[in-house]
Amino acid sequence: MDLWFSECHAPDVKHSLRVTRHLYSSRSEYQQIDIFETPEFGRVLALDGNVMLTERDEFIYDEMITHIPMSVHPNVEDILVIGAGDGGVVKELTRYDCVKRIDLVEMDGQVIEACRAYLPENASKLDDSRVHIYFDNALRFIRRCKDEYDLIIVDSNDPFGPSEGYFTREFYGICYNALREDGIMVNQQGSPFYKHDADAMQRSHKRIVNTFPISRVYQAHIPTYAAGYWLFGFASKKYHPINDFDKERWRSLHLSTKYYTPNLHIGSFYLPAYLEKMLEEVEN
Repeated sequence: MDLWFSECHAPDVKHSLRVTRHLYSSRSEYQQIDIFETPEFGRVLALDGNVMLTERDEFIYDEMITHIPMSVHPNVEDILVIGAGDGGVVKELTRYDCVKRIDLVEMDGQVIEACRAYLPENASKLDDSRVHIYFDNALRFIRRCKDEYDLIIVDSNDPFGPSEGYFTREFYGICYNALREDGIMVNQQGSPFYKHDADAMQRSHKRIVNTFPISRVYQAHIPTYAAGYWLFGFASKKYHPINDFDKERWRSLHLSTKYYTPNLHIGSFYLPAYLEKMLEEVEN
């Protein structure tokens, strides 16, 4: 008998993966956590029935949310990462010698425990000496911070349930205050394709535009996410993601990547017409 995992992307759309083994299942204080093995995408982490990552395509998300801001800001030393308990974003950040401190705030410790056990490649750098893990609510944690970080990466779940507070104007204002005068915030903005997700994306973008002087949206194509099309937000106090991008400086680091390239960096900010219109509606 075949076992399949299905994730609802829209009321009339599901995405299904055939499962060979259900490796882990636990209900934490915050959410249902599952890890299973699939023939096509390898191991998959799902929270409350939604795919967070797969071994096959996680590199796309982690590289795009990390290398875009890291290649724009000329000197990132102190970083705050919100969510990302699987360790994938931290793994990419530790490749930069300039980084001195990575504070990882994850409210659900069971996610980290499960990923250490079943997704060890993703979690491999959580024990790096520069990484400090805090099991806390990010809103409470950031309120204590002022002018402290060069970069904040918000790698939260979608804006529903436990992560809803990470998409409010209050949250973005707190992030603004926690950044230094030339700081950058990057967050996942979901998919613009299905209406429910598109409405949430527009709300989030409007709040960021009203908080940061520079705010742009960029894209990546991730097969297991809704419609295979995902957005990220780039918000900055000083740096423009294209005008201040120094591709030669990034190339000089000799970092090997599977998705991100300097040319793709620029191209990811050129959006399709329907998405430009959606963003303009809330920017105006």
